[in-house]
Amino acid sequence: MKKIFYLCVLTIFFTACQNKEKQKVPEITGVDSSLSPGDNFFNYVNHIWYDTAQIPPSQPGVGAYMFMNYKQQLLLQQILDSVSKANNPAGSIEQKIGDFYASGMDSAEIEKLGYDPLRPLLEKIEAISDITSLMEYVAGEAKMGDNSILGFYIGPDNKNSNLNIAHLYQAGISLPERDYYFKTDAPTLAIQQAFKKYLATLFELTGTDAANAVKNAEAVYGMEKQMASSHKTNIELRDINANYNKIPVTDLAKRQPLIGWPAVLKELGAKTDTIDVGQPAYYDKLNTLLRSVPLSDWKNYLKASTLNNYTSELSSPFVYAAFEYNKVLTGQAMQKPRGERIAGSVDRLLGQALGQLYVKKHFPESAKRRALELVNNLQQAFAARMDKLDWMSDSTKKKAKEKLFAITKKIGYPDKWRDYSKVDISKGKYFENVRAAAAGEYQYELAKLNQPVDRTEWFTTPSTVTAYYNPSANEIVFPAGILQPPYFDDNADDALNYGGIGMVIGHEMTHAFDDQGAQFDKFGNVENWWSKEDYEKFKAKTQQVVDLYNTFTVLDTVHVKGAMTLGENTADIGGVSIAYDAFKLTKEGQDTARLGEYTPDQRFFFSIGLIWRVKMKDQFLRYWINNNPHSPPMWRVNGPLMNNPHYYDAFGVKLGEKMYLPDSTRIHIW
Repeated sequence: MKKIFYLCVLTIFFTACQNKEKQKVPEITGVDSSLSPGDNFFNYVNHIWYDTAQIPPSQPGVGAYMFMNYKQQLLLQQILDSVSKANNPAGSIEQKIGDFYASGMDSAEIEKLGYDPLRPLLEKIEAISDITSLMEYVAGEAKMGDNSILGFYIGPDNKNSNLNIAHLYQAGISLPERDYYFKTDAPTLAIQQAFKKYLATLFELTGTDAANAVKNAEAVYGMEKQMASSHKTNIELRDINANYNKIPVTDLAKRQPLIGWPAVLKELGAKTDTIDVGQPAYYDKLNTLLRSVPLSDWKNYLKASTLNNYTSELSSPFVYAAFEYNKVLTGQAMQKPRGERIAGSVDRLLGQALGQLYVKKHFPESAKRRALELVNNLQQAFAARMDKLDWMSDSTKKKAKEKLFAITKKIGYPDKWRDYSKVDISKGKYFENVRAAAAGEYQYELAKLNQPVDRTEWFTTPSTVTAYYNPSANEIVFPAGILQPPYFDDNADDALNYGGIGMVIGHEMTHAFDDQGAQFDKFGNVENWWSKEDYEKFKAKTQQVVDLYNTFTVLDTVHVKGAMTLGENTADIGGVSIAYDAFKLTKEGQDTARLGEYTPDQRFFFSIGLIWRVKMKDQFLRYWINNNPHSPPMWRVNGPLMNNPHYYDAFGVKLGEKMYLPDSTRIHIW
């Protein structure tokens, strides 16, 4: 990269104060005078940091967004280190998470055991004598968190969001998604080979000679490729109605007799007359393969699936084998420290218990109150924007606003904590603890079948840096983890908070009206509430989003997948616009005086650039493009700003600059 003159490193200083009127203005310095904010705003804000930032060897990237969870895991580790050494009352959440963590940190015991914990399962697989006993094993292990060829879960009915029903989704493959089995570019071929080598290593580590290990790995890969051929693509999975197929169990039993659905459901403990089969073609293919693939190959497939599911709980040769494959997939250079990995396991399996201790230590109630204030302000700003839409009829606007104001707001942590009293955890038995927690999770989910939906439930842990919109509940959720800098700071000014967490809030609200969310009504049911003419106009506008983002180049000839990222891109564009309008309702937003060197509007847009400040390994960026429904961070900044007129005004962006779009081609949906 050519040398350029830097004024200094871009830094934002936050100074807390007791009186906001006397609060010191956060200073923004270090903007490179040789760059134009109209050419690449992400680089304008972040490239000095980007050029000097070092990706930790144990991570595939560094910076904000999902990579803030690296620091969150360290905070969780501190909590777990403390409680695991304390004398906690039996049955308390402190005892459960403390003993779980201690058992995972007992590396000497885990190394001594090798793969002994898995021997009983491998012996059960070897004893399988026919397709019936094969499916019995599959269903039994699905109750323990290993889905293999069976993707079963309980969730709301798309057409009756108050009722939980049984669902099936496509399964059976280990690579991230179907196209990894069929693409022939060099990076994908390298991943295929690394995966086959990984499978062969697993077989060797459990006693198979090298030649047969390779043979078994090739057979397993071939079976997965056949199953992958029936899978829908990530883009096809976005079609809400095409992925909703309620089928009577009696019809499924006739259509796919070898699967043996009545016996499978009995083993699962699931009493139901109908199932929503998201992708029926997969189960048709599975039924065919149960007939055509030799039983010996199925046994090897299940051995590989079982080993793959538990490598993290076994001795270091298994952990290392999985890491070597992951290194090719994501570019991660070094294995994560054991404490970080075990903290992640506790968070994944006992997350609501650990979350209670996290919020007590790291989440002030003042943050929750101010975040709710921002959410309410953005809701009002969004409603005002709806009133001004020139492409939507008044009748549809009325229903859109009804849905907007029906959104449930969840901030920080659940009002009702999860009960883990039925999950038994002991020191010194890590593998058994993982199985017990997974079994507890399954029974917790199974208890929902044919029951009313609990709309107080959360689907992320409080410490996670994320946010989401749940269309079946028409709710937006902002856990404590994301309510921290650079997204939110209770001591910062409105420009930074509205450009930061404000964009995220607006983004999640817009999901209620993206290409998928727009198909759900205010109660969370898939039901049309649009006029035919309005919906056609809406689809034409979302196609503009697809077309624009398809032009964004990420790596070499790799582009953003506009169709796959449509919902997130629509939400990003809407999120910035709604956040800006809400910001303009504040005293600071209505002022034009410079705060330090920059105007309030400029500071608002700087904050948007900072919350997506991320640097990733090229391998992980390729993985991201293939699997993540969000655009890469640079385009989460530049894409929305290219379409926002206030960005043009704030920085004087003109024709000829790379981010300039004529007003007639800028995308205005919400």
